[in-house]
Amino acid sequence: MVALEVTTADGRPLRVALERARGRTRRRSVLLVAPLLLFIVITFVVPIGQVLFRSINNDGFAQSAPNLAQWFSANPNDTPPDEAAYAALAADLNLMRGNRTAGAAGTRINDVVPGSRSLFTSSARAAADFTAPFRESILAKDSRWDNMRLWHAMRAAANPYSLDYYIVAVDRQRDANGNLEPVPEQRRLYVGLFAKTLWQSAFITVLCLALAFPIAHLIATVPQSTANLLLILVLLPFWTSLLVRTSSWIVLLQGQGVINNVLVAIGLVEAEQRLKLIYNNVGTIIVMTHVLLPFMVLPLYSVMRMINPAYVRAARSLGATSWTAFRRIYLPLTLPGVAAGSLLVFILAVGYYITPALVGGADGQLISNMIQYHLSASNWSLAAALAFILLVGVLILYWIYDRLVGIDKLKLG
Repeated sequence: MVALEVTTADGRPLRVALERARGRTRRRSVLLVAPLLLFIVITFVVPIGQVLFRSINNDGFAQSAPNLAQWFSANPNDTPPDEAAYAALAADLNLMRGNRTAGAAGTRINDVVPGSRSLFTSSARAAADFTAPFRESILAKDSRWDNMRLWHAMRAAANPYSLDYYIVAVDRQRDANGNLEPVPEQRRLYVGLFAKTLWQSAFITVLCLALAFPIAHLIATVPQSTANLLLILVLLPFWTSLLVRTSSWIVLLQGQGVINNVLVAIGLVEAEQRLKLIYNNVGTIIVMTHVLLPFMVLPLYSVMRMINPAYVRAARSLGATSWTAFRRIYLPLTLPGVAAGSLLVFILAVGYYITPALVGGADGQLISNMIQYHLSASNWSLAAALAFILLVGVLILYWIYDRLVGIDKLKLG
């Protein structure tokens, strides 16, 4: 018996018609999400790729010192600089003098070996006076050229692609043999700033959670008309400029500000011993907690308002105490909101810049302020390396959170 193939009204096999219909559906779906995908690529993927590229690419020295680059490529890493190396250096310094690129080349090396920029600029000005033997002539001008750390740095910089900025970003340097070692303690900056940024962001997240939980619970349990009014009060800071809010906190927290004046007036603080609440870590934590508090309240409220009050009443009717009912029934149901709010506040706090810059002073600065500092100084490569390390750190914490809690449990409502 021969099986008859089912066909459509126009005579096409049903299997082929269904496959074409599915193909049209897939193409339509791709076209619908294409604008969003393109937006993500342009605004997210491409900038991150550029940051990664800038963190490993800097041709400020390679283009200015072609003769040294040729000598480095022709000699192994452990080759000490000979007369040919100094002759190449003299030729490149003379080239930098003519092209006025000594500053750019010196800045590239200065990121790894401090003090190199002035060495390059001063030597380039005297480049016309260097004669053979070049080693003696150059060292007579400035003995700092007889420094193997400097030559190792120039060898690394002769290649436009280098990990030097990541080495600097983790407070390391190359010794006279080219091996990595910690920088002197007085120059260690970035690792401490990364650690400070992470713990301070975590502390702000805990403070926001402690303050937002009762607020969100109150909004979720009061009548709807009252809840709407309270929500307006929570959202009110979003309708006020961040600069205005931060300036208001400066007025409140400064030595002669409202809070100190009140404490002095009621006798809790002596007039000569006013509290230092601003231009330090205390001011940064206070103001950032206030700024980020709504980002914790809203996810908590959106989850709490969906919890049926009958669950807690049923637990109480079965003999559970108020604490037991809260711990065993209510709190577990709020965990999706706690997770969402905590993750949102922590990620925002890690990258916050404006508030620490205005109220943090010298002690309250975070890694974001250091990134901005290098950007303003046109040191794009080091800023990009610091930013990429921060991004990777946040992604690692996000992965750990997913492994321990599960990203599928994160809900905004």
